[in-house]
Amino acid sequence: MRVLKKHLNLHSKGQKQDVTQFYSSVLEILNQQAIKFMIGGGFAMQHYTGILRDKKDLDIFCKASQYPKILKILAEKGYKTELTDVRWLAKVFYNKDYIDIIFDTVNNICTVDDTWLEHAVSGTFQGIPINFIPLEELIWCKVYVQNRERYDGADVNHLLLKQGPQVDWNRLMALLDKDWHLLLIQILLFQFVYPAEYHHIIPRWIFDTLIERAKEQYDIPAAVEKVCRGPIIDQTQYEIDIKEWNYKVSTIKTT
Repeated sequence: MRVLKKHLNLHSKGQKQDVTQFYSSVLEILNQQAIKFMIGGGFAMQHYTGILRDKKDLDIFCKASQYPKILKILAEKGYKTELTDVRWLAKVFYNKDYIDIIFDTVNNICTVDDTWLEHAVSGTFQGIPINFIPLEELIWCKVYVQNRERYDGADVNHLLLKQGPQVDWNRLMALLDKDWHLLLIQILLFQFVYPAEYHHIIPRWIFDTLIERAKEQYDIPAAVEKVCRGPIIDQTQYEIDIKEWNYKVSTIKTT
C-alpha cells in the first residue's frame, strides 16, 4: 500500500455539522468492523489535488463481496440502506444526506478488486484513518465520464498536473489497455491545456506507444460488426445510435 499523507476536513461553506457526524460515524463503524474500503469521489480529488468543491455525498468504494456486509452492519446501527443497482451501487441514508457504496462503475468496466486495495493510499478523514482509492484507478474511472451533464476530463487533467510524477503509467496503461483511445485523447487534451507542463509530466514512451497504436488501426480491415461504443462514456447522448440507427453496444450470442 502506498502512503501519501494528507488530512481532509469536511467543513466548507454550506455544509452542516450533522453531515460531518454522519460521514464520520459510518467510517468509524466500518473501521471497527475491519471492513476493507476506500474513499473516492470529490474527497479523493481534494486529497490528490487540493481542489475544494461542494460535495453532495461521500463515495465509499469496496469489493462487491463486501457491500452486503456493509449494508447489514449499518442497518443494524439504525441507518436506512438501499441496494440501488445490483450491478454497481448501494446507498446509506441519514435524513436527506447519503453515502454511495460503490463496487463497480455504471458501465461495468472499473470493477473494484483486490488490486485497488493493494495500491490504496492512506490518509485521514476528520481525523479518522482511511484509505483513498489509488490515483490510477481514480483516473481510470474518470476518463469514462463524458456525459453532456458531467464531463470529468478537467478532473483528470488536474490529477495529472498535480500528481504526474506519482502516476504508475504501466498500471494505467494496463487498466486502459482495451480502451487505450481514451487515454490518448486525454493526453492530447493535457498537451493542449498545459503546453508548458506536458513534457515533464507525460512520458514520451506513453505518447509514442499510443500514437503508434492509432496509426496501426489503418493497417487492418475495418470492424465487421456495426458497433457504437458511445454508451460506454455517455449513457444518454448515443441512445439514438442504438435505438434508431441499428448500432450495437453489446451482443449476446448463443450456440
